[in-house]
Amino acid sequence: MHTARRPVRWLVPVVLVIVWLGLGGAFGSYAGKLGEVSTNDQAAFLPRNAESTEVIDRQKAFDQRESLPAVVVWTADGKGGVTAARQGAATRALRSLAGSDGVQGAPSPALRSRDGRALEGVVPLRVDLGKRLPDVLDHVRDAARQVDGTRVQIAGPAATQGDLADAFSGIDGILLGVALAAVLVILLAVYRSVVLPFTIIISAVFALGVASALVYVLADHDVVRVDGQVQGILSILVIGAATDYALLLTARFREELVHGGDKAAAARKALCGSLGAITASAATVALGLLALLVSDLTNNRALGPVGAIGIVCALVTTLTFLPAVLALLGRAAFWPARPRSTDAETGGHGIWRRVAHLVDTRPRPLWLATLALLVAGAAFSPLLPSKGVPLDELFINDAPSVAAQQTLGKHFPGGSGQPVVIIADADRLARVTRTAGATTGVAGAQAVSESGRPGGEPLVVDGRVRVDATLADAPDSDAAKRTVQRLRDRLPGADPHALVGGYTAQQYDTQRTAEHDRAVIIPVVLAVILVILVVLLRSLLLPVLLVATVALNYLATLGIAGLVFRHGFGFSGTDASVPLYGFVFLVALGVDYNIFLMSRVREETIRVGARQGILRGLVTTGGVITSAGVVLAATFAALIVIPLAFLAQIAFIVAFGVLLDTIVVRSLLVPALARDIGPAVWWPSRLARPGTEARTQEPLRAAAEDTAGAPPGA
Repeated sequence: MHTARRPVRWLVPVVLVIVWLGLGGAFGSYAGKLGEVSTNDQAAFLPRNAESTEVIDRQKAFDQRESLPAVVVWTADGKGGVTAARQGAATRALRSLAGSDGVQGAPSPALRSRDGRALEGVVPLRVDLGKRLPDVLDHVRDAARQVDGTRVQIAGPAATQGDLADAFSGIDGILLGVALAAVLVILLAVYRSVVLPFTIIISAVFALGVASALVYVLADHDVVRVDGQVQGILSILVIGAATDYALLLTARFREELVHGGDKAAAARKALCGSLGAITASAATVALGLLALLVSDLTNNRALGPVGAIGIVCALVTTLTFLPAVLALLGRAAFWPARPRSTDAETGGHGIWRRVAHLVDTRPRPLWLATLALLVAGAAFSPLLPSKGVPLDELFINDAPSVAAQQTLGKHFPGGSGQPVVIIADADRLARVTRTAGATTGVAGAQAVSESGRPGGEPLVVDGRVRVDATLADAPDSDAAKRTVQRLRDRLPGADPHALVGGYTAQQYDTQRTAEHDRAVIIPVVLAVILVILVVLLRSLLLPVLLVATVALNYLATLGIAGLVFRHGFGFSGTDASVPLYGFVFLVALGVDYNIFLMSRVREETIRVGARQGILRGLVTTGGVITSAGVVLAATFAALIVIPLAFLAQIAFIVAFGVLLDTIVVRSLLVPALARDIGPAVWWPSRLARPGTEARTQEPLRAAAEDTAGAPPGA
């Protein structure tokens, strides 16, 4: 009967591998297709209920055809400034673009600056150009260069969107290649094996392919919105999470191989032993991301389900494809290295035995010192303002749209090209225009005419008019945002139904909404994680301590980031969503490592008692969790290949925070706290009974001997 059942036992792993090879072949290419259904139109990710979002809907009635403005700026190269001849040539160049591919309607005439050194004109472009936008902007630039003796630049929303498209071009290949290369190098160094690292990477790539296919279908049917940022984070999140889960599973598999038994039994025991920890870890991240659905910001709500899909796919491949491959390969998975026992004096666990000895002998000074270190870092967190990133800091490299906007601001009012849009009742037009023009920070206000531009007979649609107010300050500045608030305070006196929108108002509303989201989502995420930890660890005190430590780690990371961003990178602040993204990733992923540690500690405590359980759990998981933290930090650091401040800031916060959590919180603070508190840390479970401490007097040497065959250097 045993012989008859043997082929059946191998049938399941073979079928699973074949199924995943088929899924990988069918869906692997979708990781490179997400760009087809993504949008970098920032207006698509505004707050749902904000006043500026309502203005976008209302102003469509005033545009015969919705357009994306490109502001062309000419500056005189030599003496004499922009002469009448040059102004005429610029106007003719703009008119020559009417009817061109991608141009929506008639461009404006060229207007001369007050200092006589520059000209500006607006070319309305189609909003659905997508990847063709950079080519259309090049065509506009070539036509504008017909004006002799001037330098041509393009500013405005179209130019910014074009630079965003350039920044995200090649994201599919470059970002994924850098992330996978970083993971491969780390795995090769950790395992000193050729087969296993490639097996883990293949598993991660399969997860990303399936996740990308699911997201592609949802985005194609307008269920979720995807932009380059969400696309990049999805790739990094799946690769990092899948690798982390794989490291935990393969570490248990290696232990089981050394303890004896055949490869299929070892794979089965490894899966059973790590199933709870891996599933709970994935649940914390997935549910933490889904909490973003509470947000009023569309890009936050988009990242929630997209990221959760990626985590679930990473979990499924880790629990199906990887165990099947390990069951078929056995010890060959670690070739050319061979899993073998380590004694108490040699092998890869020396450093973790020393850490465990420190935790065992001096727990209180250790946790007090690490706690003080984290509190000191957290004290600097107010240095990281999240009021939005000014345009000149949006891109890490020298983006043409940024330089053009700076040139525009030198010669024209700061808000030129991106006015505040006011929608008001037609019978209140005179009062609204007068009130807006008299508001501090407004350089001028005019109603939009039937030609679609300020001046002339006002265009009236359903009893409403549109007034464009040019700001005196740069549209992304704090001063401009304060002007928007002043307009919203004053205009109801002229027209109770007046609405204030436009680019600056959108930035202001996004900032306010992000602040509200943090106040709502952070408690939701903490509550979700706390519930999962209570269920997994069957304790109340320990989950509270774990959540508190990872939250403190987050604040300390923000403090260090505030210092580094201001004095190292020269950032004046962060995007409004950066602190929230950092919180979700750091707290959810930070709890992952504590789950890996404390679930093993609980398992060992049941066997050998509370004191030795902590020490054994720390020694047995130290290497693999540290490796997982380094892998995750490296994958998130790969986001810096995309030259956007938002992703660079996320990359630093998550990478640094994960390393701080892995090295300080999980390795020192948490085990030292648990050791100092003793069995009571498991209250109210039966593990909290004092008797569990005396169940064994087994020395620490046993903990090292029980960690068979750990990867060298882990």
